[in-house]
Amino acid sequence: MARVKTGVVRRRRHKKLLKLARGFYSGRRKHFRKAKEQLERSLVYAYRDRRQKKRDFRRLWITRINAACRLNDLSYSRFINGLNKANIVLDRKILADMAMNDPEAFAAVAAKAKAAL
Repeated sequence: MARVKTGVVRRRRHKKLLKLARGFYSGRRKHFRKAKEQLERSLVYAYRDRRQKKRDFRRLWITRINAACRLNDLSYSRFINGLNKANIVLDRKILADMAMNDPEAFAAVAAKAKAAL
């Protein structure tokens, strides 16, 4: 039986991986072994940070809501408690956007939450 050489298959596999490594610095985009190691690490970071991004945005929204609540003489926890008691269902993303771009509307929501306490 004839010997099979891996030339075409290996070249195809290397080219596919090096294409994914575009934008990496120096030898990490040019040398297959370095590119492979960096790509594995990069994919781990990407997987982790897709989850971390959700946490980071939620923290940002809570910080913005808290700052707006303080301007309306409420703490964040009392504000959220008041919203729940008043049956006002707004997520933190919307509340943070209101706090930044429409303070009058946020003040009205805060007044309703304060009244429900």
